[in-house]
Amino acid sequence: PGDRKMHVRSVTFAIAGAAAAAAVLWFFSKKKGKGKRNKVAILDAGAQYGKLIDRRIRELKVQSIVLPLDTPAAKLKEEYAAIVISGGPGSCYAPDAPGFDPAVLDMGIPVLGVCYGYQLMNYVKGGKVTPAAKREDLQEQIDVDPKCKLFRGMKDKQQALLTHGDSVKTVAQGFQPVSWNSNGDVVAIARDQESLYGVQFHPEVDLTEEGTAMFTNFLFDIAQLAPDYTPLSRHQAALEEIRGIVGEKEVLVLVSGGVDSSVCAALCKEAVGEKRVHAVHVDHGFMRLNESELVQEALGKQGITLHMVRCSTEFEAATTTNASGKTLGPLGKITSPEDKRMIIGDTFMRITDKAIADLKINPDNCFLAQGTLRPDLIESGSHLASSKADVIKTHHNDTALVRKLRTEGKIVEPLKDYHKDEVRALGEDLGLPHQLVWRQPFPGPGLAIRALCSDGTAPPPLSEPDVAIVTQVAKEYKKAPLSVCELPVRSVGVQGDKRSYKAAIALSLAQETPAKDIDWPSLFAIARRIPSDVPGISRTCFMWGPPVAPSTSSQRDVTPTYCSQDVMDLLRKADAVVTAVMIKYKLEYSLSQVPVVLLPCAFDQPGARSIVIRPFITRDFMTGKPAVPGEEMPFDALEEMIKGVRAVPGIVRVCYDLTSKPPGTTDGSDHVPVDAHVPVIQVGVHVPVIRADVHVSKFVRARGRTGMTRMGRVHVGTRNRMQESAISVQIGPGSRVPDFEFKLGLYGMSFDEKGDRPHFHVRHE
Repeated sequence: PGDRKMHVRSVTFAIAGAAAAAAVLWFFSKKKGKGKRNKVAILDAGAQYGKLIDRRIRELKVQSIVLPLDTPAAKLKEEYAAIVISGGPGSCYAPDAPGFDPAVLDMGIPVLGVCYGYQLMNYVKGGKVTPAAKREDLQEQIDVDPKCKLFRGMKDKQQALLTHGDSVKTVAQGFQPVSWNSNGDVVAIARDQESLYGVQFHPEVDLTEEGTAMFTNFLFDIAQLAPDYTPLSRHQAALEEIRGIVGEKEVLVLVSGGVDSSVCAALCKEAVGEKRVHAVHVDHGFMRLNESELVQEALGKQGITLHMVRCSTEFEAATTTNASGKTLGPLGKITSPEDKRMIIGDTFMRITDKAIADLKINPDNCFLAQGTLRPDLIESGSHLASSKADVIKTHHNDTALVRKLRTEGKIVEPLKDYHKDEVRALGEDLGLPHQLVWRQPFPGPGLAIRALCSDGTAPPPLSEPDVAIVTQVAKEYKKAPLSVCELPVRSVGVQGDKRSYKAAIALSLAQETPAKDIDWPSLFAIARRIPSDVPGISRTCFMWGPPVAPSTSSQRDVTPTYCSQDVMDLLRKADAVVTAVMIKYKLEYSLSQVPVVLLPCAFDQPGARSIVIRPFITRDFMTGKPAVPGEEMPFDALEEMIKGVRAVPGIVRVCYDLTSKPPGTTDGSDHVPVDAHVPVIQVGVHVPVIRADVHVSKFVRARGRTGMTRMGRVHVGTRNRMQESAISVQIGPGSRVPDFEFKLGLYGMSFDEKGDRPHFHVRHE
C-alpha cells in the first residue's frame, strides 16, 4: 500500500509538471514569435566563429540554421523569428563585399549583428564604417549600458573578445551607442524599438564572459522565442547517419590515436557491426612515444581490431601536386606548414588505397570514415561549415582530395557537427576507456606539424620602431628588467577571421628565476598588448635562460630542420617529458591541450634547437587562453617540465607560450619558416627590378582554387610605411613572363585574399 501511494503521488506530480511545462510552452507560443517557426537564421559572412553562434543558440534550446549572407528577406520573414548576422573577414564598404539584402533590417524581426554584422547593420542604415587606426585582436574590458535590453541584468564592466580591422566611425541615425571599449570607441549599438542590435565583439566565444547572457536576452527577452528545441539524441543521430550512408557496405576507419578517430571507430562498430568495420592505424613516423602500441591496446579492449600500417619511410619521401599543378615535396625536404599538411593528407589517402588492397576490401563496396570535427572544417575553410570562411590551416582530414571523396559521397563523417568537449562526452557514453577519451588532442599529421622546419635562414627582422615599441611595453614588468628577443620564425595566427603570418617574440629575465617568483599576470598583460601595439607580431612567449641581445647573430641563428626521423626523435623525447609530468599531476583533465613545439632556434649552439610548451584552455577550440602558472598550471609541474626538457640533448632553450587565441592558433606548431613558401608567381613587370627592402602593400585576389590566375594590381610601399608608391607590378592574363619570377615571403600584417592590405616582404629580385 505504501508503494502504491508513492506511485500515485509520483504520477500526480508528473502530471502536474507536464501541465506546467505545457503552460510555459503555450505562454511562449503566444508571444512575439507566434505565426513563425520558433527558429533563428544565422546569416554567414565568413566568420571563423560562425558555428559557435549556432552552438550557443542550440545550447539554449532554440533551433538555428546557418544560411548564406545574401539570403533574401522574403524567405527569412516567412520562416524565421530572429536573425543573427555573423562576423567575417571582409569590409562592408568594399566593392567586393558579400551580397546582403538591406530589407532584412526592415522586416520587423529582431536582428543581432556580430562584428562584421554590426558594421554591416550600421553601414546599411547610413552610418559610417572606416578602417580602424589599428586592428584589434584581443580580450579587453568594455563598458555596457545595462538599460539596453541586450545587456539587461549585467554588470556595466566586463571582458569581451574584439577582432576587427574596421570600426564604426559614425553611428547610424536612430541607433544609440550602448557599449564602449577602453579607448571610448563605440563597440555596440541598439535600436530598441525595432529590435536591432549590433556588437563589435564576439558574444559566441568563451572569452566574452557575458556572451551567453547576451544571447539569452536576445532570444527570450527581445525575440521572445521559446526554449523548446529538443533535437534527436546526437548519439542516435550519428548512428543513423552512418547506417543511412553506408547501407550494407563496409567501412574503413583511419584511426590516428586521438579521441576523435577512436570515437568514430566505436560509432561505426556500433552502427554496422564489427565484421563490416576495418580500423587502420597509419604509423607515419610522426607519432608520440609508444603511441601506436597504446592505441592498438586500448581499442583492442573495445573489440576493435586495429590493422597497423608502418610507413615512415614512405611518408618522408612523399610528394603531392597542388591546385596549380606544382609538385610539392618530398616531405623530408619541405618547410611550409601548409605544404606539409597537404602532402600528409594526400599521402594518407594513398595509404588508404593500399590498405584497402591489403585487406582485400572492394573499394566500390567501402566507405572511408573520419573523425573530422567542426573546427577542422571551419579552419580549413570548408563549405560544410561555412560558405565564406577563410582558410586558417589545412587539416590533414580536410584536404582537396578528401573534399573530392566527400563530394562523391564516399566519406562518412559522423562528428562533423561536434566540438571536442562534445566528442569526449560521446566517447564516455560509448564506454571507451577514460584514459583514451581524455588523451591530449593530437593532430593526425602528428609531430610533423609540431616541428617548425627551416632551410637554415632567418626571416627579415622587425623594423627598429617596432622593436622599440615592444621594448617599451616590456618595461611594464616591474619586478626585474625584461629582455626582448625576436625569434627567427614566423607564426601562423587567426585574426579578423583570416590567417596571418607574423613575428614571434620571446621575453626573458636576466637572472634564472623560479616559476613561483615570476610575475605571470604582468607577463600575460604584456603579451596581450604586444600584438595590439605592433600589428606585425602575433605570438609572445616567455623564454628561460640568459637574455639574448637584439640584432645579434645569436638571435638570428637557425638550425636547418626538416621532418627527418632524427628531428622527430628529438621532439618525441621532449613531448614525452611533458606528457609524463601531465599524467603525474593529472593535468590531462584540466588542460585542454598542451602542444610541445620544436623551433629551429640555435642561439649560438650549432645544431641545437628550442622547444615551446603551450598549455591551452578552451571549451570550443576556436578561442581560448594559455594556462596561468600557479592557477591552471601548478608551479611544481611547470618546473619539472622545464627541467626535464632542458635536459634533452640537443635542446638549448625552452619557452612558455603566453598567447591567447586569437591572435595565435590553438596549436603553437603552426609557425612558418623563413620564406613561408608562398607559391611562386610569374608576372610581367613594368620596372627593371624590385628592391629587396620593400613590401607589397595592396594585393588583389592573390590566389584562387585554380592557382595564380586573374590577378589584380600590386602597389609597393616602403619598409616602414605601408603606402602606395611609384613602383607597381601588373599581374594578370597576358602579362606573364615565363622566365621571370620572384618569391614573396610573408612579412607583416594579415594575408587577405580579398585585397584587404596584406603586407609581403619581397625576398628575391
